[in-house]
Amino acid sequence: MSGLPAQKPFLTPLEPMDRAGGGSPLEEGASGAQLPPVEGQGPRVPTSLEDTGLPRDLIIGLLVKTLYHRGSLSGFGISDSMALPFAILDDLLLELQKGGVLEVRETSGPSRSSYQFALTGKGRERAVEELDISRYVGPAPVPFDLYEDWVERQSVEFVRIQRKALKEGLSDLVLPEGFLDKLGPAVNSGKSIFLYGDPGNGKTRIAEAVAGLFGESFFVPHAVDLDGHLMVLYDPVLHGETSEEESGSSEDGSLFRVLPKHDRRFVRVKRPVAVAGAELELSQLELRYDSFSRTYQAPIQLKANGGVMVIDDLGRQRVPPRDLLNRWIVPLEQGVDFLSLESGKKIAVPFDCLVVFSTNIQPHELVEEAFLRRIHYKIQVSDPSPAEYDEIFSQCCQSYGIPFEPEAPEWVRSEFYRRGRAVARGCHPRDILGHLRDIATFQGIDPTLSPSLLRQACDSYFVAIDLGPKKGEERIEEGFEK
Repeated sequence: MSGLPAQKPFLTPLEPMDRAGGGSPLEEGASGAQLPPVEGQGPRVPTSLEDTGLPRDLIIGLLVKTLYHRGSLSGFGISDSMALPFAILDDLLLELQKGGVLEVRETSGPSRSSYQFALTGKGRERAVEELDISRYVGPAPVPFDLYEDWVERQSVEFVRIQRKALKEGLSDLVLPEGFLDKLGPAVNSGKSIFLYGDPGNGKTRIAEAVAGLFGESFFVPHAVDLDGHLMVLYDPVLHGETSEEESGSSEDGSLFRVLPKHDRRFVRVKRPVAVAGAELELSQLELRYDSFSRTYQAPIQLKANGGVMVIDDLGRQRVPPRDLLNRWIVPLEQGVDFLSLESGKKIAVPFDCLVVFSTNIQPHELVEEAFLRRIHYKIQVSDPSPAEYDEIFSQCCQSYGIPFEPEAPEWVRSEFYRRGRAVARGCHPRDILGHLRDIATFQGIDPTLSPSLLRQACDSYFVAIDLGPKKGEERIEEGFEK
């Protein structure tokens, strides 16, 4: 899959260890496909410079830049900043000491890990030279091959969600009968889904809830070495870091320094959910080069690998839908995306996310049949039925702490929907009751489904299309019945 030179890195074959303590976690399934690694098991900690898969000069350059920015650091401080074991870095520190690049400012313990290191004048000159190449300072990158390997190990195609789990994950939504039976197979396919229907019926919420069912323990690197260029991949907004459930022993045997068992260049995160709406432009799907830091920022679909990519409000972007969808044809069909470096060189990167297109425009109005055929699952999210609407209304009342009255949703139907002033949507009960609560708070009274409060809430919510009573109609102010 890689479009990069074949520099064989530290590919970290998983150690023999299964859920019960024996056997490999990459067992062969009945179909011959490999199963994903054990939950929580991550990339192996490198034990030598060769294990990192990185050029020696890259690590030395990052080390002197780290000390240039931080002034002085302990051995462990350098290790933490670069996310590499001190045992690997110590040989380089000794080499740089002998070369007059850095010096030991002070010692506060018997181990070199507690020494305070700082650059000499020669070292600062070396750091300035390194900063001219790249201003990146932070955790060491991982080789592209290693990143690609771990995307494959944690592929969304390994995700299997059963009906019970899907029902629980969407339990806060009121969905029509049979909807889960359509959505479940689509999610398990790991391919693309097209959710369409009128606005306000929960398409985006459904897409986000699906991502939450993918599980945790997904490992993403801070940065990746792209053919000698650094690409920053970890995004704290999209990649919600999880708490470490397991820790290994310390590097130096100390009882007070406990580190993760996995390679610290990777972050253990929740499966990402990337949502791009009407603001999406084609340029956001390409590598973005920062001329100041001389690094690349990963595009949104690369950050979504292992999770869900939601293209919301399809058809509302500045880019014509045809152009936007054509951009996805190759990635959707081949599982590979092609990105360009500043030099013009093309690289092949993994495209491994469940893509969910969401729109309130009829599919045939967006694109031709040929493209729709490439989107494997098309699912309509329809307006709620009266029974479903009542259930949503009741649940929202419970959420807001408002006593539910069965006559209230029927009153809304009678006064607004049947008279053509609005069309029932799944979001209406939540929004109407939110208005009602705001009005009650302003008036200093408890929120209830009184006709007066409900009328005010609906009038303020449906004001854009509420043209008043039609000729011969009377508004109901005193109760729910005519």
